[in-house]
Amino acid sequence: MQDQQDLIDVGPRRKPTKQTFRRTRPIWTENKAKLIERYLYYFLMVTKHGTYLDGFAGPQEETAETTNWAAKLVVELKPAWLKHLYLFEYDAEQIERLREMVKSQPPPPLRTKRRDVRVIAGDMNSELPQFLEKHPLRAKEAAFCLLDQRTFECKWSTVTTVAKHKRKGNKIELFYFLANSWLGRALAATKDTQPLDEWWGDRGWEVLRSMGSLERAQTFCEKLQRDFGYTWVTPWAIYDRAGGKRIMYFMIHATDHPAAPGLMQRAYEKAVEPLETQAELQLLLQTP
Repeated sequence: MQDQQDLIDVGPRRKPTKQTFRRTRPIWTENKAKLIERYLYYFLMVTKHGTYLDGFAGPQEETAETTNWAAKLVVELKPAWLKHLYLFEYDAEQIERLREMVKSQPPPPLRTKRRDVRVIAGDMNSELPQFLEKHPLRAKEAAFCLLDQRTFECKWSTVTTVAKHKRKGNKIELFYFLANSWLGRALAATKDTQPLDEWWGDRGWEVLRSMGSLERAQTFCEKLQRDFGYTWVTPWAIYDRAGGKRIMYFMIHATDHPAAPGLMQRAYEKAVEPLETQAELQLLLQTP
């Protein structure tokens, strides 16, 4: 991917730096899906192609009318340059909602190849690794994986499979949601520690019990860098509501692509605004 010509000027390539947590225009929980949509929109202006993996693809909200849901926003994203979208889900009702959403999409224009959009039923901790083993991604294919768990559902072995899948080129980018506001209570209340060992990968999660939220997020970022060698790993705070001060999640973004940190910064600041046109985005990103 690095040897492809950029379609837009993404600015200077930044060296890795220790990230801060304070952002000028915070994202709140109901708009976290828009952050993913906006970032992918920007990134596709650079690559014009991509594969999207969603480990917990069904909408977490209980209302049937919800439309602010990452898998739906990403599937409907235009231009439709994401050619491969693989949506994993365990819950039977959510699987049906995903399938109906995929069926509702309009057919591609004439002489345009249909995209590969699949709903894969089952526990993503087993289904996603099996899928990647059978369908390895190309080295030059831009690839993204959303892991929007509630608390401890995503096993570290699954993260390892995704992060180490591509042996050449940039790693699969991660959007990993780390619970925050209730994580301390969940760590203290869990009596059976096996799920915690599987979530963290070992007994190292015990150090989190004595940490504050920002220190936990930074510790998780350091673990991703140490275990997998991602160049940039950044925690983005997701708040409870507009104007709120309670951080519900940290969206941990792990990437090797030099354009990615700047694109995510802009996505975080612009997520709730209307999408820029391609011409507007090109002009804005070329402006110092």
